[in-house]
Amino acid sequence: MKNLQKGFTLIELMIVVAIIAILAAIAIPAYQDYITKSQFTESQTVADGLKTPIQEFYTQNGTCPQVGTAGSGLASNVASYAGKYVASASVGTSTTAGTLCPITVTFKAASVAKQLVSATVVFNGTDNGGTFSWKCTSAVADKYKPDACR
Repeated sequence: MKNLQKGFTLIELMIVVAIIAILAAIAIPAYQDYITKSQFTESQTVADGLKTPIQEFYTQNGTCPQVGTAGSGLASNVASYAGKYVASASVGTSTTAGTLCPITVTFKAASVAKQLVSATVVFNGTDNGGTFSWKCTSAVADKYKPDACR
């Protein structure tokens, strides 16, 4: 009678483990970049909540509103513009060409990816004769920014 062995040899198991290790070495850094990019996206969400009230206030008054200004449409509490990754957002008073009512969003010093720690994103408004357009700028590396901020 012949003895048949069933199962995998040691070398076959080692090859499978090596393949899994190679795939993990590629996937983990890509996933970290994805997480950083998704955290950066919160800055756009916070800024989007400020854009409409700023546009309306500027159109009616010709000046940039400040957080807490009566009739500005902006919340009186700066903490209202914080999020899971965003520490704060503020509105500047600049009315020069290309930097109309800049919205500065600052990320938290903790609980964010290391590339975003205390980083800022500035959304500069431009008045196009009654309509606004916004341009996003930040010192964060482009690979972590959404297409709208590159």
